[in-house]
Amino acid sequence: MPRLFHRPPKYRLHKSTKQAVVSFHGKKIYLGPFGSEKSHQGYQEILKQWQSERHSQAKSAKQQSREQAIANAITAESLREKRRYGLAVTINELVLVYRRHTHEYYRKNGKVTREAELIDEVIRLVRKDHGKEPIGEFGPTDLSALREKMIDDHDWSRQHINKQTPRIVGIFRWGAEKEICAPEVAMALKQLPGLKKGRTRAREAPGVTTVDDAIVDATVPHLPDTIADMVRLQRLTGARPGEICLIRPEDIDRSGAVWLYIPERHKTEHHNKQRLIVIGPQGQAVLQPYLDRDSESYCFSPAESEQRRRQKVWENSKAAKTRKCRRLPRPNRTYAEFYDTATYRHAVQRVCKRHEIEMWSPNQLRHSAATEIRKKFGLEAAQVVCGHQSADVTQIYAERDLELAKRVAEEVG
Repeated sequence: MPRLFHRPPKYRLHKSTKQAVVSFHGKKIYLGPFGSEKSHQGYQEILKQWQSERHSQAKSAKQQSREQAIANAITAESLREKRRYGLAVTINELVLVYRRHTHEYYRKNGKVTREAELIDEVIRLVRKDHGKEPIGEFGPTDLSALREKMIDDHDWSRQHINKQTPRIVGIFRWGAEKEICAPEVAMALKQLPGLKKGRTRAREAPGVTTVDDAIVDATVPHLPDTIADMVRLQRLTGARPGEICLIRPEDIDRSGAVWLYIPERHKTEHHNKQRLIVIGPQGQAVLQPYLDRDSESYCFSPAESEQRRRQKVWENSKAAKTRKCRRLPRPNRTYAEFYDTATYRHAVQRVCKRHEIEMWSPNQLRHSAATEIRKKFGLEAAQVVCGHQSADVTQIYAERDLELAKRVAEEVG
């Protein structure tokens, strides 16, 4: 709701210049000599502008409140009753209640997940061109036309389009489950095949590949100490970036020679799958300095990392060397309890850009670890370490050993 200004701007004296001044929208407006007719005329014009903006804001607030009340009245039950009475339900009405459902269903630890955000993307596309149409009039040709707009207007890759298209079908399938639309609508939309490689104008997105250890080694010395240790630990364990960010002392079983890390949150927890990450001697050496803290605190803290960085800058500063300032100034901002995948990735890529190193992301470290494990111990070992339920998924992460193929070719012919 917009802020309402209940008090008009005040006409007052600016002592140094002897002019009348008014503060409006955070700016000082000088009106001329204090008490003059010109200054009072200017003040009256500002009052009229303030009054007009105040009324428009109040009207906008009432309009938004009215629209919100109307939206809240539209539910799956009301749309089901509307359809039973033979009235047409529009796509706008369907996606309104469906979006409300997705933001409640796709929620983890109190936050809306990426899946709900991706669904919001396709909802915007459907509403823009077909929002006012009845649900029954949306068919495979309309869905195909939307796919073309994904290519032309948004430059989405073929892989992303093939993932987003079923999400559009899912809107109508959910509507059929709630008896808001006929099941035939979703069944017809499912007949549209996905885009085939080489037979579409959509661009191909490069997959996530491994990153050369030489590139990682060139990056690590320039990273903050905490981020550098996160990179080292991820490369040794093959964990996901998000799992590295969330490590806490209480999540690590240190009773054996090999430590077991059980993340509090992970990608497949909603499937009732347990994730175990093994940490060997080298990983233990990296993690050990971060375990001397409260058991519920996160090991890799942005606040601690920034404190270390600022301490180094201060120690090398002129003020510290001349002893004009005997202590580190307090930071002027607050920090999150832990890094997320975005801040972790940005920290790495910022250093790559600054030092002209080939760009890479923490996701590639997992691929590198999986490839190395598969090369040394086989596909099953890579599957276990990465926590995949299927070996097919592991093969996506673990690139095939080209050297092995070359040796076979030399012997077979």
